[in-house]
Amino acid sequence: MQPIRTIRVGGAALAGMILMTGIILVVFPMLAESDQAFTFGPKVVTDRKVRSVAGPSVRIDDAGHISVAWMEEDKEVRAVLYAHLDNGRGPIGTPVLVNSPTEVPYIRQEAPALAASGDEVLVTWAVTHSKVAPDKPFSNDLRLSRSPDGGKTFLPSVLVNDDNQVIGHSFDSIHVAPDGVVHVAWIDAREGKKEPGTFITRSTDHGRTVEKNLKVDENTCVCCRTSLTTGPDGTLYVAWRKILPGDLRETVVARSDDQGLTFTTPVIVGHDKWSFNGCPHRPASIGTDHRGRLYVVWYTEGSDETPSIFLAYSDDRGDTFSPKQKLNVSKGTFPDHPQMAVDPEGRLVIVWEEQSPVRREIVASTSLDRGQTFSAPQKINDKKGQTPSVSINAHGQAALAWLEHAMPNHRIVMQTLQLPAANAVAKQWP
Repeated sequence: MQPIRTIRVGGAALAGMILMTGIILVVFPMLAESDQAFTFGPKVVTDRKVRSVAGPSVRIDDAGHISVAWMEEDKEVRAVLYAHLDNGRGPIGTPVLVNSPTEVPYIRQEAPALAASGDEVLVTWAVTHSKVAPDKPFSNDLRLSRSPDGGKTFLPSVLVNDDNQVIGHSFDSIHVAPDGVVHVAWIDAREGKKEPGTFITRSTDHGRTVEKNLKVDENTCVCCRTSLTTGPDGTLYVAWRKILPGDLRETVVARSDDQGLTFTTPVIVGHDKWSFNGCPHRPASIGTDHRGRLYVVWYTEGSDETPSIFLAYSDDRGDTFSPKQKLNVSKGTFPDHPQMAVDPEGRLVIVWEEQSPVRREIVASTSLDRGQTFSAPQKINDKKGQTPSVSINAHGQAALAWLEHAMPNHRIVMQTLQLPAANAVAKQWP
């Protein structure tokens, strides 16, 4: 493989990876006024010769180390796996088993949630409940696994939910605040109501133990995953999809000003007025920059039943939100499963699926000006792709990961994207 090459055409930036068989060009024409080039790293591919794969989840730290976690099933064996690579270049390290042999992962839902920085790696994942029964087929417990040595080994997991009920505890998210406190949010049916609630807990000892569970809100959409972030002042935010009267499914955000001990009443982000008698299984994604702007990306079909990906932001700590901005532009595809990463300077990378009857693609769009303008969505996958994940570090280096189906294998693909230096676009900020 030859070195990566970055190419300019007019005011647009093109980045290409030179392969033995030809050239793959990834094009990002910028809508914002900038002549800065984006640099893509080589794609790192891992083939998994198993029955099914759920995931991946990806994280990149400030040193450029990339962590990835996923679940897989082959024959009668289910596993939660972790691997890493340095500086965005392969090959990927040998996958490490996160769960113990006696813990059977609950693989029906999504990838394990992942947090990683330096030598500390934290993974949350659902384990099939030991008392699961035909009348309670979705029962699981939430586990937290910790590695103190950069993912070389994982210590025995700890139980996150404290209710001891044979119900669902999943669709989790994990976030480590700047002060080192670990926060975990999930959807929980412990109260026995028609709709579950959003719950949260925290760990002040790096994931060794967790505190008493706290209910944030009720009437939560049953399988739209939670999302967590913290602002520069330590404010903790959690997002989820809430059910309102009339079967309206609205993305909401609640705030904690005391490190996750109490939360405000949730605020509706987009006022989509989407009425849907079921769970769409499509989570929101949130992030903050160092000036305190809170960003939210989500999927909705709105009152006109048009599938769309939107972004909105808040400059008053989630009390109110800007008018929503539509990100998908294709007329012949179905946008799905958006995920977002925000760096301290307010540079955004957003990925999602674009589906049609004959193809399933992963597209990416970027913003250099705190969400004011975005590059045109651009396809980044080769084979049929799904479940994208994205992370970004303080230096504007993003890690992208997604799943491709390359029969008979499942393929996990990772790639880095380096955004222009922050000082090159600071003049564009409002």
